[in-house]
Amino acid sequence: MRDALATMTGDGGPEPLSREEGLELLALSEVVIRKAGYGRQAMVRSARAAGASWTQIGAALGTSKQAAWEAHNRWIAEQARQHELTGYEGLGPDEADAARGLAGRPD
Repeated sequence: MRDALATMTGDGGPEPLSREEGLELLALSEVVIRKAGYGRQAMVRSARAAGASWTQIGAALGTSKQAAWEAHNRWIAEQARQHELTGYEGLGPDEADAARGLAGRPD
């Protein structure tokens, strides 16, 4: 990543990435971000199932309890929407309801 950014400054570093290489790295970074986001929300669900409060989850994420709760609920809504669109990806209606129940309200 450092090399890719250095080529934008024109400081005589390595050759700039080709359009295809830049797009490939962009697509790869999107996959990593999505997987990390899904993993993060799975860990939030795990923490809630273990009895963690939204205050504790927010502190672990470096944010407020309200922001953590809202982000998690947006994720649940996105997963439900994805299931509606595909019929198999994301969270089905029962799974989304269970996830919302587990999320509860911010304490």
